[in-house]
Amino acid sequence: MEMKHLEYVMVPLGFTVLVGYHLWLIITIYRSPKRTVIGINAESRRQWVATIVSDPEKNAVLGVQTIRNNIMASTLMATTTITVGSLISVFVGSTSSTGKYRYILLCFLVAFLCNVQSIRYYAHASFLVTLPAGEGRKDYLAAILNRGSLFWSIGLRAFYFAIPFFLWIFGPLSMFFSCYLIVFVLYFLDFTRTSSYDPYGYVQKEEVNNKDIESVGQSGGNNFVANSCIHSPLLEGHIMTSN
Repeated sequence: MEMKHLEYVMVPLGFTVLVGYHLWLIITIYRSPKRTVIGINAESRRQWVATIVSDPEKNAVLGVQTIRNNIMASTLMATTTITVGSLISVFVGSTSSTGKYRYILLCFLVAFLCNVQSIRYYAHASFLVTLPAGEGRKDYLAAILNRGSLFWSIGLRAFYFAIPFFLWIFGPLSMFFSCYLIVFVLYFLDFTRTSSYDPYGYVQKEEVNNKDIESVGQSGGNNFVANSCIHSPLLEGHIMTSN
């Protein structure tokens, strides 16, 4: 009875911490996307689309190959989730204790559906990237790519939610501490730790530098100055990676 009472307290508390963190993350993405890695990556994809669309004849193959890599990653995740989910469903059907396993199965089913939707959007983007330039095409393609990435992120979060439910099998304390550990790790993966990284102004800086290069070339400037203008934004930027 003491362990049962402990389960009534620890499990809801750990789950509340995990859900509360993601609600805070969603609010931060909408209000201050520059503080989150998800917001920065979304803006980076918009800049990537602008680069690809600027010269479709030259960059179409590169764009299709990049999107194909995302499709392969989503396909791998979808295959893994449906395989593990099938094994769990077989185990649930052969045992009497099914409560905790049903939550794990639900997480894997959500991950599978999200990865399937991600494949759908990426496949549609592979057609759009090869179309000739048109009005509004750049914004629409960026929106499709960001939606595909959003479903990929939700599917990955479903994996994270499955971990505490799995550890719940070994006791409520394992589930409780795993929730706090996951939130601690996700905080360092989701939020930026520097305010000097500015992907929003990178394209504008690049356009200004290109204009400066053209003006220097027209006025008879030397190649050394031009090369310095080309590489200065890259030297001033900061590189950031995420899961």
